[in-house]
Amino acid sequence: MILTVTPNPSLDRTYEVPSLGRGDVLRATGDRVDPGGKGVNVSRAVAAAGIPTTAVLPLGGAPGALLAELLGAQGVDVTAVSIAGQTRSNISLAEPDGTLTKINAPGPELAPEESALLLETVRTHDGSPAWIACCGSLPRGLRPEWYAELVARAHEAGSRIALDTSGPALLAALPNRPDVIKPNVHELATAVGRPLATLGDVVDAARELRALGAGAVLASLGADGQLLISAEGDHYGTAPAAGIRSDVGAGDASLAGFLIAGGTGPEALASALAHGAAAVQLPGSAMPTPADLRPDAVRVTRDLPLDLPLTEPAVF
Repeated sequence: MILTVTPNPSLDRTYEVPSLGRGDVLRATGDRVDPGGKGVNVSRAVAAAGIPTTAVLPLGGAPGALLAELLGAQGVDVTAVSIAGQTRSNISLAEPDGTLTKINAPGPELAPEESALLLETVRTHDGSPAWIACCGSLPRGLRPEWYAELVARAHEAGSRIALDTSGPALLAALPNRPDVIKPNVHELATAVGRPLATLGDVVDAARELRALGAGAVLASLGADGQLLISAEGDHYGTAPAAGIRSDVGAGDASLAGFLIAGGTGPEALASALAHGAAAVQLPGSAMPTPADLRPDAVRVTRDLPLDLPLTEPAVF
């Protein structure tokens, strides 16, 4: 069983529009509402693979109730921590060429007692999860050290931790040794404080974060693939996507694929790549099912092309 923790979940509404013009009246050609938040998406992808998953979420108001209802319909068990504020709602505008414009609400501010209850709910969960995926930005009211405390408590309970966050929250958690972290190339650049222009630069940055405490680094490089730096060795992989419809949640689908395949080694990297490539070809933040995957198209190698220039070089 895979448990996910999303401190700042959302309802995500996606509108497909022919083009985006500032000040124009836009007529959508399609729309959908999905449960949102990085950990929420991981649980959705895990459930789509037929694996038990529980999402621990702070939920409030009508949006929170709808989010729980939508997750239940997708086979995700929800453990809700009731909060006084309302769960946020986000809007995405998707154009036919794959361009996505997002408006993310800040979300509610959690009171100290709500923050403490969320931590305690994870610690006392009786599902004995093999992995706990802690994902997303921290809402107002939670200190950057909140994830660090969660990592420590989860390790005490015997679970492995996958952490997908950025900035001060990521750096604060590293001394507590999360088993795997999943930054994108821009988050890596911010963490090490320098630009990353080649795959070799990314490898060096990932090794620095391992030296600071991360057990493994699963780095998303966008169109350039993914990189896994771990005790089992360094691996690089790519997976083609026929066409990008929406990249919302694609990184979360990748993390789900990684954990589904055991969370270690080249087989897990290959699963992450297959899930991410499938996700970008789906509308909104839809998560892939096994029927959407093309594992035969995935390529993983230990021969790292260190001089490979990144399609989108990362500055910090």
